[in-house]
Amino acid sequence: MSAIEKVYKFLDEAQTYYLATAEGDQPRVRPFGTALLCKDRIYIQTGKVKDVSKQLAVNPKAEICAFKDGKWLRIACELINDDDREVKAAMLEKMPSLKAMYSADDDNTQVLYMKNASATFSSFTEAPETVTF
Repeated sequence: MSAIEKVYKFLDEAQTYYLATAEGDQPRVRPFGTALLCKDRIYIQTGKVKDVSKQLAVNPKAEICAFKDGKWLRIACELINDDDREVKAAMLEKMPSLKAMYSADDDNTQVLYMKNASATFSSFTEAPETVTF
């Protein structure tokens, strides 16, 4: 399994992860549940009208943290906007509950991919493992 596949599998199985951004000098953290492996990239999804989108437009650096089965994953990355309709449609197919709020053809749906990512798998019982993609 490649590094990116291993990271995606953990995020997907955890279902909920926490995304941290910056607003000026103030960190902002919120739960997310969208993750998609598409075109050799890990994508997340949000709405362009949300504060998180505006924060990432100013500063694309972000951190993600997920926890499952006594292990956690921290990802430091840049989140880069991608207006690819095919990726938006794939995200909505994977997460059908989002279709009530988003469409691949609206001006609000935003998919962002992880770039320059460093992901560290940790637990209290094993040495950390860091992968990059």
